[in-house]
Amino acid sequence: MKFYVRRITFYVITLWAAISLNFALPRLMPGDAMSTMIARMGRSGDIPESTLRSIELLFGNPDESSLWEQYVAYLGQLFRGDLGVSVTKYPAPVTELIGQALPWTIGLVGLATVISFVLGVGAGAFVGWKRGTWVDSFVPASTLLQAVPYFWLAMIFVYLFAVTNRWFPIAWNYDPFSFSGPELSWAFVGSVVYHGTLPALTIVISSFGGWLLGMRNMMVATLSEDYVTTAEAKGLKRSRILTTYAARNAALPSMAGFSIALAFVVAGSIVTEQVFSYPGLGKLMITAVQGNDYALMQGTFLVITIAVLAANFLMDLIYGFIDPRTRHNG
Repeated sequence: MKFYVRRITFYVITLWAAISLNFALPRLMPGDAMSTMIARMGRSGDIPESTLRSIELLFGNPDESSLWEQYVAYLGQLFRGDLGVSVTKYPAPVTELIGQALPWTIGLVGLATVISFVLGVGAGAFVGWKRGTWVDSFVPASTLLQAVPYFWLAMIFVYLFAVTNRWFPIAWNYDPFSFSGPELSWAFVGSVVYHGTLPALTIVISSFGGWLLGMRNMMVATLSEDYVTTAEAKGLKRSRILTTYAARNAALPSMAGFSIALAFVVAGSIVTEQVFSYPGLGKLMITAVQGNDYALMQGTFLVITIAVLAANFLMDLIYGFIDPRTRHNG
């Protein structure tokens, strides 16, 4: 019980620190972020009063309130789900833009991360089990693929499979000429899968090697443990030793790594989304940076931070359940 109390306390404090940092960043930057944002929107008389109030709460108005009053008002704004208004997509609220981009990032990057993890850990367990044989030749090949930069591999795929051979589309998340927007139909699902194949393949190939190498090395170390030797001496089936004794224990460090990878799914594969013009959270972040859209930058940063903390917290709970040593040492 103490383990879970400590973990909950840690994540609550970390979340508060992240929110406070999100509040402080625009106020620490040189210049006046609020005036810059209003100037980009146009004359203040043309901006609705509610929008001006939202901007003041987001970036502060030192002429009207103290820093502490701004902080309290900012927290109240966050609890109401108000992240301000985007400059680059004015007058769209930041929450609306993030809500539109987030499902696409989770669907693409999340699914690709899960696929690469399952394939990498499974292949790594097999390669480690067959250590010293020809199967070990997969290790340098997969490591080489992992060393290839995401953006370079993405551009190669675009050139080979989209430009030269036209097997896949160059950009977008679905065919905008066939569908005016998302809909519940098999044709739309097929279009989404068709447009997401190349970006997903880029992520899987780039990250597959890391899972394989890590699992293979842990399998080699686990197979030398006494409990595996005892299981072999008892004459247990090799398939049972592989799954129950070796792979199950060797996969624990990979599970911890998977929690970190899964946490950053929300951030998206920024470069990959940019290359394929995929409308996820990563591309939205690039748009915010390029347009000096402070509200959108703050919003995406906050959502990514909360997602990372939530994923790590969930994995901490799961890891503490499957490995009792963590509860006693954590």
